[in-house]
Amino acid sequence: MLETSARLLRLLSLLQSRRDWTGPELAGKLGVTTRTVRRDVERLRALGYPVHAAPGTAGGYRLGAGAALPPLLLDDEEAIAVALCLRTGTDGSVAGIEETSLRALAKLEQVLPSRLRHRVQAMQAVAVSGHRAPAAVGQDVLTVIGGACRDRERLRFDYLDHGGASSRRTVEPFRLVHHARRWYLLAWDTDRADWRSFRVDRMDPRSPTGPRFTPREPPMEAAAYVARGVTSRAYRYQAVVTLHAPAETVARYTSSGFATVEAVDAGTCVLRTGAESLDALSVYIGMMGVDFEVREPPELISHLGVVADRLARAVGPGPR
Repeated sequence: MLETSARLLRLLSLLQSRRDWTGPELAGKLGVTTRTVRRDVERLRALGYPVHAAPGTAGGYRLGAGAALPPLLLDDEEAIAVALCLRTGTDGSVAGIEETSLRALAKLEQVLPSRLRHRVQAMQAVAVSGHRAPAAVGQDVLTVIGGACRDRERLRFDYLDHGGASSRRTVEPFRLVHHARRWYLLAWDTDRADWRSFRVDRMDPRSPTGPRFTPREPPMEAAAYVARGVTSRAYRYQAVVTLHAPAETVARYTSSGFATVEAVDAGTCVLRTGAESLDALSVYIGMMGVDFEVREPPELISHLGVVADRLARAVGPGPR
């Protein structure tokens, strides 16, 4: 009986790990015959697990969705990954999820083996969040937007831009992107006939969602598009600078949400960044310690001359 119970748990774990299995595949994994697999599937059904069988000589099986969540069977690394992700769910980027994440984490820790519980707690003891999310987003808002992306339905919403101006937008939603501790929607704006990224915390979705659409391909990968938009449009001054250094070297001086770096060749890259003042841009670019040329904006070039004169006066007339 003990061997049969262990085999049932193993069978359930396999069915959870992949959408479809053939009878011979399951038999090979469990080291039993296909007839034993059929009997074990019947036992799982008797316990309330909706295991569907596909007709045919291969005898395919699939674990269906049930009325209640079945117990998840996770290996060591999966259990640790889930626990750490639940812990990061308390950072406040999604409104109302902090308490739910903590409850789920407490339940998971109760059933973790001692060896895994110690590893998870050790990570929690030394992992510190430097700051909370600047703007939390409601779960209901993310659900509505995510559903529109999945179902390829047009989305209407009221939107507050960076300056506080309100507008009504109609878009074909493509992807939700979590970047620099904020949520963004990448979508095709039907009124402006162009791709746009929108901060989700500034969106007020309208229901119902609109008609279905045929999805378009964005000009670049969704996360890269949002990152470029955030760094080039979120500040008063936006800069594009060619740096004479490898991209991986420059990347050490950049942070997510503030700048993007694109390699041109082995020794040159392009930096896109922004700031609220020309002084801040001058200091940020100058501290990288590499030669550079400013491509835009033109006022930054003239301001660098002002900064250079200021530094020269600070050094004085002595040798430099």
